[in-house]
Amino acid sequence: MTLRTTLGILHKRPGISISAVSRIWRSSAVPAGSGPDYANAVALVHTAMDAAELLACLHGIEADHGRDRSTGRWGARVLDLDLIALDDRICPDAATLRTWIDLPAAEQTRRTPDRLLLPHPRMQDRAFVLAPLAEVAPSWCHPLTGRSVAAMLADLGPDALAGMQPVAAAHSPGFA
Repeated sequence: MTLRTTLGILHKRPGISISAVSRIWRSSAVPAGSGPDYANAVALVHTAMDAAELLACLHGIEADHGRDRSTGRWGARVLDLDLIALDDRICPDAATLRTWIDLPAAEQTRRTPDRLLLPHPRMQDRAFVLAPLAEVAPSWCHPLTGRSVAAMLADLGPDALAGMQPVAAAHSPGFA
């Protein structure tokens, strides 16, 4: 219910329109054991906002739903809205993004970026991002790697969707 409510809130924001929404998928928290199962979905959002403005809007919605970002990274949370990509933009630059993409798994849990990275540096590693994204934008290509969403999901292998399942359709873009 929180995802549907959030989509409705986002859809009503001035300067934002939603053109497509994936099904809602249930998946385990990442990292394993960090909380209860999550509900994940992807919305294609159209806006003239820059990345910082859009991220601030998403963080404001999280806060309105009780998200406390001071509790640490990857802990249990009521709502976690991520800006996965913004068209074909790379932020802040290709070298920085490549460094974060190539970061070893052990370092990923210890280090936190000090700025927005786009596309999200872990998107290609996460079926819970790629499966719903493949429903609404399978041919979108990562601007740094050149890989399509469908190809990135296939790269994860046959067990990538283990423990995940679609549980519900999200609202239509009209949110009637």
